Amino acid sequence: MASTSDIKNGLCIKYNNDIYKIIEFLHVKPGKGPAFVRTKLRSLTNGKVLDNTFSAGHKIEEVRVENHKFQFLYPEGNDFHFMNTETFEQITLNKNILDSPDLLKEGENVMVSINTETDLPLSVDMPASVILEVTYAEPGIKGNTATNATKSATVETGATVNVPLFINEGDKIKIDTASGSYMERVKE
Repeated sequence: MASTSDIKNGLCIKYNNDIYKIIEFLHVKPGKGPAFVRTKLRSLTNGKVLDNTFSAGHKIEEVRVENHKFQFLYPEGNDFHFMNTETFEQITLNKNILDSPDLLKEGENVMVSINTETDLPLSVDMPASVILEVTYAEPGIKGNTATNATKSATVETGATVNVPLFINEGDKIKIDTASGSYMERVKE
């Protein structure tokens, strides 16, 4: 059993007969009254996000997980196929368990959290950013590039991302996987 002082991002806990992963937390010490921890939990079974507040010192049941490096092989409908880079064992995961499946390119390495008690995959941690090629983008309008204007562009995985007007087809761009937003143009 862990307590609220052990809470950190990525911690998996049992709560309300489900397994949740902590995606955000904030320790709050108000001027009046007891301290508490405000958390944002994501269910690892259905992907729903839940806001919850734990009082300070509250006991939480931690789930032991192991992280393994997997390589994304290919999508097949709503199923995504991955291969363990050490044992070459293949697993199939549902699209719902992934944070941003539309940004996942074949051959990309991810970290998969596996429950040590049941040997079932719990979550997939994407890299912080991915570099993808723009396959379709409207041409930028001349004279409109001085402002922070954006346009939508389609990348090689089929995802649509808002990009600055100077991005063209064939450019490689870096995308933040947490928010799905454009970060910078990559020159090779």
